[in-house]
Amino acid sequence: MKLTTMSQITLDGVVQGNGGASEEDRGNGFERGGWARGKGDDGTRAFINETYQRADAFLFGRRTYDLFAGSWGSMTEADVPGSVPVMRALNAQPKYVASTTLADPAWSGTTVLSGDLAAAVADLKAKPGGELQVHGSGTLIRWLLANDLVDEMTLIVVPVVLGQGLRLFPEDGPDLALDLVESRVDSKGVAIQVYRPTGRPSYWPS
Repeated sequence: MKLTTMSQITLDGVVQGNGGASEEDRGNGFERGGWARGKGDDGTRAFINETYQRADAFLFGRRTYDLFAGSWGSMTEADVPGSVPVMRALNAQPKYVASTTLADPAWSGTTVLSGDLAAAVADLKAKPGGELQVHGSGTLIRWLLANDLVDEMTLIVVPVVLGQGLRLFPEDGPDLALDLVESRVDSKGVAIQVYRPTGRPSYWPS
């Protein structure tokens, strides 16, 4: 399987609290949640639905898994008009969560990866299928990028500068060259950019 990621992200690189700030977020001083709600047009929403429908399995970090299990895992189709394909995919396909503390996941179809994560992800990628998708899970995506495990990444860039929150790319981290595979801007100014990592960048001689 190809490991792909999808992140809603601000112009200053923040991925935290796109749908809203949790009590944990606010307790840690983050107060600007919900910045992606209502953004994007019908074309962008269709793109997101189509992406989820391509998934053969999902991989989550623990925090995103808990958020998704508590929402997508408990809602009905009537609760999510316009996002039924997302809900169906998440509930039908296998789900893997990277965690050393989750012992008894309640969301049907979940497997906990608690040992050697790099080996476990490599084993998943070796399975037949199309895409192993990662949604949200900013800390996990950082780790996957640092360990050269990401094959393709989609950034849904919302035109807002947040000024606080967890950024997808750390201020001091590994460098990465990317090939642009697809790019579009919707009628509300939300940009969709699809990239493939190609190793380290080249630098002009000093």
